Amino acid sequence: MIRDYLSETSYQWNRFWFLPRSAEVLSIMRILVGSMLLYTHLVWTLELNTFFGPDGVLPVDYRSSYPEIGSYAWSHFDWSTSTLWIWGSHFLALTVFALFMFGAFTRVTSVLAFLFVVSYGNRATGALFGLDQINAFLTLYLAIGNCGQFYSIDARLRSSTPTQQGRAAVSALNTIATRLIQVHLCIVYLFAGLGKLQGTTWWNGEAVWGTLASYEYQTIDLTWMSEAMWLVNLLTLLTVAWEVSYAFLIWPRLTRPVFLAIAAIVHLTIGLSMGMLTFGLIMLYANAAFIEPSWLRRNKQDAL
Repeated sequence: MIRDYLSETSYQWNRFWFLPRSAEVLSIMRILVGSMLLYTHLVWTLELNTFFGPDGVLPVDYRSSYPEIGSYAWSHFDWSTSTLWIWGSHFLALTVFALFMFGAFTRVTSVLAFLFVVSYGNRATGALFGLDQINAFLTLYLAIGNCGQFYSIDARLRSSTPTQQGRAAVSALNTIATRLIQVHLCIVYLFAGLGKLQGTTWWNGEAVWGTLASYEYQTIDLTWMSEAMWLVNLLTLLTVAWEVSYAFLIWPRLTRPVFLAIAAIVHLTIGLSMGMLTFGLIMLYANAAFIEPSWLRRNKQDAL
């Protein structure tokens, strides 16, 4: 009995991580994540010297005030402080992000894109937030899978037939990349929810009101909800319950559509009402990893 149990566990483990799957979803995620990388790094262009220059607000030696980073937190901006190097490497990074988004030389540009994301993050530690961290782990895992197989310049240039392309797209690497994104996302939500439970405002239902009433983040006036505090309390408790249970209920086919729909509502609402649209979008892009390639193909055939 124990041997059968171990054999079944081993089979399910291998099936979960290594059963080959297609790359359609990863390819779509490449376009979405690549566009976010291009945009979020393009905005640095407006104040590049201000943040990355030797006399800017983030001088090279300021990182010594973050001992937890350690010497391993390399950045190509540390190699030279010349204007030519700063601007030249910046435009090189933008080119890499664009090539990655369009799926050109994806095996190479995906790795380079990840290295550039980490490099910018390590240099601008004091100016980062969750968006940059999500960008980093999504790019890393996309580099593992064959995310340039579909909807890419690489696919256009490939001389094989569509049937051969489809066979080549089915790979265990796609499964590994997908599972890493899914598991990492579950960890993010779980610890975000558990962290909220350490504060009293999430238990008594007032936490969401603190966000709605903050003029620092407010882009849409929702203070009218002060007349319906029961709704604020309900939204607060539902939000933390959704985050804590996400890691467990996103996997079953019955509850997955519900939790993906809630993710769309939560992140779009936060993005539009708090002026954090880029963060809301990148979280939705990450949730796309839970869309099965077979579901995409089935809906594509129905549309035809």
